[in-house]
Amino acid sequence: MYEHRRQPLLSKAQFRRRIAGSVAAAAVVVTISLGSGVAGYHFIEGLSWIDALLNAAMILGGMGPVSELRTAGGKLFATCYALFSGIVFIAVTAIVLAPVLHRFLHKFHLESNSHEKQ
Repeated sequence: MYEHRRQPLLSKAQFRRRIAGSVAAAAVVVTISLGSGVAGYHFIEGLSWIDALLNAAMILGGMGPVSELRTAGGKLFATCYALFSGIVFIAVTAIVLAPVLHRFLHKFHLESNSHEKQ
C-alpha cells in the first residue's frame, strides 16, 4: 500500500488520492459504527430511531448519552458502545493520519539517506 523507503515519493496528485482513500475508509468505519449504535439503542433500549441516532452520535463523538437509559440491557449496551467508540476514535485518527505521517517519515528518511551518500 505504501512505497518502500527506497522508492520515490508519490506525486501530489497520487498523494491526494491516497488521502481521499483514507478519509473514505474512515467515513466507512464511522458510518458502520454509528449504524450499529443506532440499531443497538433502538432494538435493545427501545428508543425511537431519531433518539437512537442522537444517542449513538453523541457517544461516538465523545459527548455522552442524551436519553436516560431504563433497561439493564440498554445500560450494558451503552457501556460496551462507549468503550467501542473510544477504540473507533483511535482507529479513525490513525487511518486519516497514516498517509501524512508516512509521507513525513519517508521524506525525512530520504533526506537522511542523501547525507549518508555524500
